[in-house]
Amino acid sequence: MKGVILAGGLGSRLRPLTNVTNKHLLPIYDRPMIFYPLQTLVEAGIRDILIVTGGSNAGDFLRLIGNGAAFGLKHVNYTYQKGEGGIAEALGLAEHFADGEKLVVILGDNIVQRSVASFVEAFKRQPLGAKILIKKVPDPERFGVVVFDKGRVLKIEEKPKKPKSGFIVTGIYMYDAQVFEIIKTLKPSNRGEMEITDVNNAYIRRKQMTCGFLQGWWSDCGTFDSLLGASQLVAKDSRGG
Repeated sequence: MKGVILAGGLGSRLRPLTNVTNKHLLPIYDRPMIFYPLQTLVEAGIRDILIVTGGSNAGDFLRLIGNGAAFGLKHVNYTYQKGEGGIAEALGLAEHFADGEKLVVILGDNIVQRSVASFVEAFKRQPLGAKILIKKVPDPERFGVVVFDKGRVLKIEEKPKKPKSGFIVTGIYMYDAQVFEIIKTLKPSNRGEMEITDVNNAYIRRKQMTCGFLQGWWSDCGTFDSLLGASQLVAKDSRGG
């Protein structure tokens, strides 16, 4: 199984911090943001990893991470996303890298407290389809919200004004090779982006989607508040709090 970290985009919500650097290179407590999803994949047993970068600071990822030796890796792959075409468009750039294998995909601004290795192992045994990791949050309207029907995932609604649940899809996804076929059928949303929610809903319609519930804390770093909150959570853990 291979891993993909999506770390493109312009990070416009975090300006002026991102005027001179990529969002995923900003510090979260004592390490650059990109280190956390990279470590998450490595701890889950993933050794073949692609980082999708973007913007005018893409070369900084290579200077920072290199071949991944600091993470026990022998090699790290890189590719470039032009503009902000959305998460699904960025993932589409990984088709050649995937080469038909299953993928664990993580957004470059997602930080988790606990290992996702058990979910990865479960997906390895899953014959086909996809798996999403779900978390209950206080502000679900910022994310793709899970709509349940008798305990089953019925659909995912992207950033609804009135969420039907407090459970959201975190930025950790697992897909089989069908994902690239699905991406090629997508049309841009009203935001002008290829939405990963549309990919997930396609798997749900095919009845090929499973889910897992993340334990421990989870944070994205897409806003000033969540950037600060993630640093505080990491700091507390590092101090044994």
